[in-house]
Amino acid sequence: MVNRRKKAKQLFLAKKKKANAKLSPASKPKYVSKAERAKLAATTSEIEAAQTNTEQP
Repeated sequence: MVNRRKKAKQLFLAKKKKANAKLSPASKPKYVSKAERAKLAATTSEIEAAQTNTEQP
């Protein structure tokens, strides 16, 4: 009888812990793939190049 209660309590606590973890904010930033990082770097360099071209009259 005690083992059955213990098992039920463990299951309940595990589900509760998972639910709380899902609701809490992520502690680490979202993963960005290497290709995506390269794409972002290329677009930022293009923007910077365009800004330097317009600033030099």
